[in-house]
Amino acid sequence: MVAYRLETVVPKNGELQLKSLPFRPGEAIEIIILEARAFTKKPAHFPLQNTVLHYEDPFEPVAAEEWHVLQ
Repeated sequence: MVAYRLETVVPKNGELQLKSLPFRPGEAIEIIILEARAFTKKPAHFPLQNTVLHYEDPFEPVAAEEWHVLQ
């Protein structure tokens, strides 16, 4: 399936015109319309950045007693 993306604004009359589409005349296509607002928020690349307030023993092993290999 080939996807073709087009961003536009709905005019006052509520009608959209699609011009110069990269498809052959008579070719069957599927049109899906999504609200652009759902895609404008960019995900945070580092969502936990600047969230640590204090480290307790940062170089000590975590849950070492739960590692059966070490026992």
